[in-house]
Amino acid sequence: MWLAVFTKNRTNPAYAAARMGADRTARAFGVETRHYVPEKPDDVAEQIALIEQALGARPDAFVVVPVHPTRVNAALRKIVASGIPLIGYLNRYTEPGPVTFVGSDDYALGVRIATYLYEHLKGRGSVLVIEGPKESVTSLDRLRGFRDAQKKYPGVRFAATLCGEYQRDATIAAVRAFLDTGTTFDAVLAANDVMALAAIEALDAAGLRSVVVGVNAVPDAIQSIKQGKLLATIDFDALKIAGVATEAAIRHLRGEAVPREISLPVRIVDRSNYAEWDKPFDGRPLVRWEDAVRF
Repeated sequence: MWLAVFTKNRTNPAYAAARMGADRTARAFGVETRHYVPEKPDDVAEQIALIEQALGARPDAFVVVPVHPTRVNAALRKIVASGIPLIGYLNRYTEPGPVTFVGSDDYALGVRIATYLYEHLKGRGSVLVIEGPKESVTSLDRLRGFRDAQKKYPGVRFAATLCGEYQRDATIAAVRAFLDTGTTFDAVLAANDVMALAAIEALDAAGLRSVVVGVNAVPDAIQSIKQGKLLATIDFDALKIAGVATEAAIRHLRGEAVPREISLPVRIVDRSNYAEWDKPFDGRPLVRWEDAVRF
């Protein structure tokens, strides 16, 4: 038995964690994984071609996070039409298809980390928001959470919303350009840790400091919390999510019932509790199926 596992890129450490979670879970069941990753980050045409390639190889199941919310739908429909089970994870699909979807509530996550930041600012200040790709489902939901949380804090305003594409280089360029405008701000609210850490890098290069929060709880973010540079993150845990998605695929192939949707809880990570996450991805525990699943 083998699974075709799709991630969006090799540049975001969250997807490296997802591949590791899939591998670790599959090995525990004696199942093989084969990874399909666009060489150009988040490239639609390349993911479609990789899906065609995998279809030709006839895996037992597909475990797929689509690189775009709509543009790979035709390829996803081909998977469904082939009769090969499709498991969705991390990014919610825009049409029916997967046997189950495994993720977390990005909107609620956005509300929680934004509220944490606004409370830290004592309900007053100017916040620079950094979003992911304009059409990313996770980024859109997190951004909506940021904005809805702000409605309860009239003393908080947004200095600007920059697009960092969930990538380091794009974020550094966007933050540098914004700093050149001379606009001041009190905090940075980033939709993932890669962008939060890139913002800190850009601020450091300019000799500036700011309160910064992110999303994902990747190891580099935990180190930044230890160093006092990153205030907090939240554990949207791609390692655990991909592990549960892989187990869902295996259990489905064995004829077991799996829920239509599995949502993992998230937690704020800051200086008060970071020790639990202060380890590389391969040293972090996976979540037990019994703890993740509620029929």
